[in-house]
Amino acid sequence: MGRLRRSRTHHAQRDVHRAARTRARTRDLDQIQLIDLDPKNRAALEAQPLDYEKPGLAQHYCVECAKYFETDHALRTHWRSKVHKRRCKQLKEPAYTIEESERAAGLGREGKRPTNMDTSTPMEQSA
Repeated sequence: MGRLRRSRTHHAQRDVHRAARTRARTRDLDQIQLIDLDPKNRAALEAQPLDYEKPGLAQHYCVECAKYFETDHALRTHWRSKVHKRRCKQLKEPAYTIEESERAAGLGREGKRPTNMDTSTPMEQSA
């Protein structure tokens, strides 16, 4: 009997990991909140032209989950699912903004001294 081929052959290959990470990339919550849920963008996403490259010819699209479905029945079943309801609950929370991240890093306005402070000492003012 010969040796068996090793499993997990892509264990430490950086390009394989990066390709897998970008292949399954989905839209972030803040992108969906700020762009897709806007009424005019939402109408455009729900009424897309035929696209033969996308599932269901791009006719059955869930805006909240940013996902295409094969049939109208599959889309309606998805709307009743726990996955869709969980995503809708996540979208009700406000988006994480750049200002919020700067405040968390200590770069916000609070905790800083006002810029128009008088730099003279009390001794100089009394003289």
